[in-house]
Amino acid sequence: MAADKRPIIVIKKVSGHGGHHGGAWKVAYADFVTAMMALFIVLWLLNSSVKVKKAVAGYFQDPKSSQKETGSDKAGDDNSIPIDKKNVEKLKEQIENAIKTQPNLEKLAKQIEITITPEGLRIELIEDKKGTFFQSGSAQLSQTGQQLLSMLAGQLKPLPNKLLLEGHTDAQPYSADNGYTNWELSADRANAARRLLQSDGVGKDQISQVRGYADQLLRVKNDPMDPSNRRISLIVQWADGSPPKPLALAKSAGPPAPSPAKPDAGKAPATAPRSAAGTPPNSVKGQPVPDQAGLIEKLKKALPGGNASKK
Repeated sequence: MAADKRPIIVIKKVSGHGGHHGGAWKVAYADFVTAMMALFIVLWLLNSSVKVKKAVAGYFQDPKSSQKETGSDKAGDDNSIPIDKKNVEKLKEQIENAIKTQPNLEKLAKQIEITITPEGLRIELIEDKKGTFFQSGSAQLSQTGQQLLSMLAGQLKPLPNKLLLEGHTDAQPYSADNGYTNWELSADRANAARRLLQSDGVGKDQISQVRGYADQLLRVKNDPMDPSNRRISLIVQWADGSPPKPLALAKSAGPPAPSPAKPDAGKAPATAPRSAAGTPPNSVKGQPVPDQAGLIEKLKKALPGGNASKK
């Protein structure tokens, strides 16, 4: 009986959570979300324009400069709007501000002239005695010229307007007898500027013309040797690609023609009245023609029976 009174031991196995597993799952989930975001960005870039791709690539290469060039620090990028007479002042101010922000270019403000002309917005890079933008007598761009043109390329490449480049020299002739003159130098300098602009993103079809004027369009006409005659002109043409039409001049009425003198009553005029050309109406090549009435009477008399009425 004592053996039957042994205590009964009941073992209960409680199944439940095995404890805290840590935050490893959060890291895995974050990696998954990041990978999905990167996938969607890649898909978006594949369907984007070349301009957007270059802007994104430029941001990762140099965030600060790309921010200024692409307009990502503005409310909206309106550089793609065609330049016309209404918004040309905005582009002029934008370029001037970009020059001021460049420490090496701010001191050259007097040698960079921006004006509005019938052809469009003209940007002139004016040389000095030392040769600021080009080496003396050469078409090779200096470091300052390359920096300025690269800045201008960033401002102008988003525009749909056509660009025109001009090269000008002073009247100093070349001493060498190899046939190279100021004509070749002016055209080579304009072409050097074109190559640099296109290497910095300006489209091949965006540049419409490259002109070389030598010393034919001097800036200081009374001093053909003045260094400011050596310059490069970059013209942002109007949206229609042609200069505005000149205003039509009103035609001058001129003094009123004098009225012919009235003959005295009862007297036949001495001469027949003259037409606008200055010759009598009844004349041929200056020779007077008999009066029509008298000619008819003579013809009647010459015909048979012409004198019958007088009988």
